[in-house]
Amino acid sequence: MIARLWEGEVPAQKGPQYLEYMREIALRDYAATPGNRGAWCLHRSGEETVKIVMFTLWDDLDSIRAFAGDDPTVARYYDFDPDYLLEMTPRALHFDVMAP
Repeated sequence: MIARLWEGEVPAQKGPQYLEYMREIALRDYAATPGNRGAWCLHRSGEETVKIVMFTLWDDLDSIRAFAGDDPTVARYYDFDPDYLLEMTPRALHFDVMAP
């Protein structure tokens, strides 16, 4: 199993709407991809920004490719992202998962 993490930040005033997009669009998109074992949107609000971490679990790299494209390390963005994100992080991180 592989964990995939992507991080982003949005201005605090745009945080509630962005989180709603993540709930209604991104999390559903992740969950609908074969090989996805779970998707979570972690978020922390500050005075000026909301920090977002998308944490997903996948069967293997081929499952991630089905979601992200040929290069599984490249971050996948939605049409609404440029209107919210302060920076477009180019890559996602992957970790092998050890479980009991």
